[in-house]
Amino acid sequence: MKRAISATIDDQLLKWIEKQLKDKRRYRNKSHLIEIALEHLKEKEEKNHG
Repeated sequence: MKRAISATIDDQLLKWIEKQLKDKRRYRNKSHLIEIALEHLKEKEEKNHG
C-alpha cells in the first residue's frame, strides 16, 4: 500500500530532481524518483549496518 506524504526539499535538490525527471524512461514522476532514492539509501544502510 502506498500513502501520500509531504516533504520540504532544498531548492538546489529540487532543481536536480526536475532535471532528472526529463528522462521519462527512468522516472515517472517526483514520487517515483524519491521512492527509488529512498530504496537505494535503505539498501545502503542495511548493507552497512547488517
